[in-house]
Amino acid sequence: MIELSWPQVSARRLERAGLAGKAAQARPEEMVAAMCGAHAQVMSAAEASVGLRLDGVTRTHVREALWETRSLVKTHGPRGTVHLLPTRDLPMWVSALSSVPAGSRSVPESMRMTAEQIEQVVAAIGEALAGAELTIDELSEAVVAATGPWAGDLVMPAFQTWWPRWRQVMHLAAQRGAFVFGPVRGRKVTYTAPPPAAPMTDGLAALVRAYLTAYGPATPAQFAQWAGGPARWAAEAFRGVELEEVRLEGSPAWVLAGDTAVPDEPPRGVRLLPYFDAYVVAGRPRELLYAGRAAERALAGGQAGNFPVLLVDGNVAGVWHQRRSGNRIDVTVEPLRDLTAAQARGLEEQVERLGEVLEARPRLTIGPVTVGAHA
Repeated sequence: MIELSWPQVSARRLERAGLAGKAAQARPEEMVAAMCGAHAQVMSAAEASVGLRLDGVTRTHVREALWETRSLVKTHGPRGTVHLLPTRDLPMWVSALSSVPAGSRSVPESMRMTAEQIEQVVAAIGEALAGAELTIDELSEAVVAATGPWAGDLVMPAFQTWWPRWRQVMHLAAQRGAFVFGPVRGRKVTYTAPPPAAPMTDGLAALVRAYLTAYGPATPAQFAQWAGGPARWAAEAFRGVELEEVRLEGSPAWVLAGDTAVPDEPPRGVRLLPYFDAYVVAGRPRELLYAGRAAERALAGGQAGNFPVLLVDGNVAGVWHQRRSGNRIDVTVEPLRDLTAAQARGLEEQVERLGEVLEARPRLTIGPVTVGAHA
């Protein structure tokens, strides 16, 4: 059995994630495919995630791919969270995420929906958005009209207000292919039907292959945590793909059969990764990626992504924060260890590149980051 060290696996993952060496020559949708999606709850973070990996790409290019060429879509992806996904891969994602069994998450009795009601809401969303772009209020009216007053009951606490009952399954409807995000209308988000595409029947196996290509070696439990499904579902998904067992720092893990190559050199260089960057969210084991003080400083209750992070030679070695004012971005970086002269220059280059991606003039400060997680 092949034994792999953490530096070898780190170098392999960085190379495949577009984070090793020079920026990649690729289109935004190609990089998002390699990342297995870009977290987009905060759009500026998604734009930075994609742009920092690519040569000459800015937030304008990402927005063009999303709203003009439509080579990207914005929708609910793994774990039910908002992601950018390649339009060409949407059938794979819908097939894979539709296979996730219904969760056992406890819901207060006042909010509950029956299985039949859930199906009614998912169908109503798809019907309302066929050939339309609707705001959330317009969509809510259509869903309640199609299903019944129960769907509109204000039972969901949300941001100092209350949402109607039907909204608790909105992420599920997106994962089943009922809608994607549409272009903003004024300041209001819209929703619309996904681009037409032939359905895919083996999307889960394809997703496992994409995940292991990007983030292997990995275990079914790690895939389950990343995708947002139960352990038994993930184990069955792994059994549907031809795999090869290896050992990562002495522990068993899996890669695609024959895909055991690693770079000759350990990871080198400095990278800035924004909120919920795909690399750190998928990056496990956490104790290897977030070694030493990084686990205390850059994780929030064990969750990755709540802090933008500084990567040094493949490991999390600091946190950072940006504050935009007009066309200026103030970037504060808090390293957790002393940087060499070469690493300090690399950090300055990353900050300059961040400014290019976000189309602003950056200013770097080295010092403590005083804001909390996801600030």
